[in-house]
Amino acid sequence: MKGIEKITARIESDSKAEVEAILQEASAKAEEIRAGYVSQAEAKAKAATQAGDEAARRQYERLESAAHMEAKKRLLSAKQACVDETFALARKKLLELPDGQYADLLARMAVRASKTGREEILLNARDRERVGAQVAAKANALLAKEIAPEMPAEVKETKAGNIIGKVVTGANALLHGTAMLTLSPETREMEGGLTLRDGKVEVNCAFETELRVLREEMAAQVAGILFA
Repeated sequence: MKGIEKITARIESDSKAEVEAILQEASAKAEEIRAGYVSQAEAKAKAATQAGDEAARRQYERLESAAHMEAKKRLLSAKQACVDETFALARKKLLELPDGQYADLLARMAVRASKTGREEILLNARDRERVGAQVAAKANALLAKEIAPEMPAEVKETKAGNIIGKVVTGANALLHGTAMLTLSPETREMEGGLTLRDGKVEVNCAFETELRVLREEMAAQVAGILFA
């Protein structure tokens, strides 16, 4: 019996040792697996953090760019509004000039736009009533002042008779005591300014047209200011 007990005890001892070895091996393997998962988890967490940081950076850049563009648009809009307001104020001041100054202005515009010296001056109904006669008289006086020093009565017999048509026509009108520019009985729909007509040829000098042309001529300068 003692021999059997010894053998049994030996088997039990060997079994315990084997079980402990297996347990130790399993424990080591489990620790290895756990460490692997921890490492993977940390790597993924780090990658997620980096990706989150990159996404946040890209979002910030997009928002910053959008804000910058919006600020530029608003600044441009504000500058354009200022230019619009400037020309609107100029138009308002022109229309509110006292009658004498207003007539002087229209007379100078008529002389500047005149090509032959025999055009009709067309105004809107209000301006024709209040300053029409003044404009025609002042315009003719300005033409006479330009022409008289250059065109004495005998000038038609000289080579100077070949000078530009406006001067010739104006001098001839002066010599015969007739008006050069005449006030038309017709009126035109416009805020202010005038239209010159010689037969079928018309020159539009309405304020709205003059201011629009001025803006077009200043386009490069205005753009330089707005986009600087």
